[in-house]
Amino acid sequence: MLLSSVAIAQGPAVRLGGEIPSEVQTVYERGLSYLATSQKEDGTWRGRSENGVTGICLMAFLASGEDPNFGRYRQNVRKAIRALIAGQDKTTGYFPNSMYHHGFAMLALAEAYGVVDEETLWTGAEKDKGRTIAQSLQLAIELSVSSQKNSRLRGWRYAPTATDADTSVTGAMLMGLLACRNAGFEVPDETVESALEYMKRNTASSGFVAYSGGLGGGGESMARSSVATLVYAVGQKKNWEEYDSALKHISDKLDHQESGHRHYFLYYMAQALFQGDYESWTAWNRKTARMLAETQADNGSFNGSYGQAYGTAMSLLAMALNYRFLPIYERF
Repeated sequence: MLLSSVAIAQGPAVRLGGEIPSEVQTVYERGLSYLATSQKEDGTWRGRSENGVTGICLMAFLASGEDPNFGRYRQNVRKAIRALIAGQDKTTGYFPNSMYHHGFAMLALAEAYGVVDEETLWTGAEKDKGRTIAQSLQLAIELSVSSQKNSRLRGWRYAPTATDADTSVTGAMLMGLLACRNAGFEVPDETVESALEYMKRNTASSGFVAYSGGLGGGGESMARSSVATLVYAVGQKKNWEEYDSALKHISDKLDHQESGHRHYFLYYMAQALFQGDYESWTAWNRKTARMLAETQADNGSFNGSYGQAYGTAMSLLAMALNYRFLPIYERF
């Protein structure tokens, strides 16, 4: 088995967290309030064809430490889970409208699995027709495995039928599959290992990670180096030279500000640093919390590349390691 459910030896302060900085608490509470009031009646934030955004928002609620079964946001959590399951193709297992969405939806449901009481998930006539989280995840895993086999590079791209791959989509898919495995689901070793090898082939000794066309292609991106660092860590590849290179690359540039897709970068940078360099994460977290506190809108939102719900949820998840409630946030 690739992943152990037991984190490596670490002190209780690292594993459980210490006192939550007041700036983090304020940003998080205001952000969740915005997400709660902006959720649509059907449980989505941008419609069922964009399941990844709903998944990201769901994770923001789960990561806060509020009890998902009895806390104040329990209805938001349930509505989001029902929306994800309803938005999945019940035959193929695909969460549209891209493999990005599929990966993030899979990750969110894996984090909800075993935490949310499914006895109260569906009500009325839906109770007999609604799939369980486990059934939904099993379908999603099967689609992921078959989709990867279409790719000559053994990664994933936007469509499940794509024959090529890129490191950004592959990172999202790997995290979804690793979360499923962490939750106890069977994920083929070959699927995970070949995807990690694809990431490895695209990581230079400098820590640069190519986008799609191999080393030297795609332009510099700290976000991609963060994605690679994270999947190597969670995928139990900290012994790889590529992991060391990618981690050093991001740890040496804690003041970096990504010009495009800023919230995507913050989301991955937080997790990558936490997994690999706790001291650097502490410094980066403090600085990022101040920045987010200064830029949060009056209604608690953040403008993101794909709208306010996306920008808000990704910003909150960049701070969620202060709480450490999501299983995927264990240090591996």
